Amino acid sequence: MAKKKESHELGRRERQIMELIYQLGEASVAQVREAMPDPPSYSSVRTMIRLLEGKGLLKHRREGIKYIYQATQSKRKVSRSALRHLMTTFFEGSASEAVAAIFESEKMDSDDLKRIEALIKQARKEGR
Repeated sequence: MAKKKESHELGRRERQIMELIYQLGEASVAQVREAMPDPPSYSSVRTMIRLLEGKGLLKHRREGIKYIYQATQSKRKVSRSALRHLMTTFFEGSASEAVAAIFESEKMDSDDLKRIEALIKQARKEGR
């Protein structure tokens, strides 16, 4: 039996569709397809949206003859779930290893560093 994908295990097109729905707020299949660069067929987009709905990430309402889809969870909540999965998969659950990888691979400006310093101070204050 095939293993069911968790909601944070999305394919490239599924992630693209979710990002577009977050940007648009809500959208029909045609609107999502129209906003996609190099879009697959209408039926492919419809199938991916139904799969996302099956994973509990989207819901729909009927508007005339079409369905309008919107996310069921905030982008922040979904991104945190994906981040936990990424940390578990690539960094053995270690936040410090994940942060070290970010520092090694990304150039940060002083505003980024100030924000990170503030987050570290806040985490120490809260005893995390």
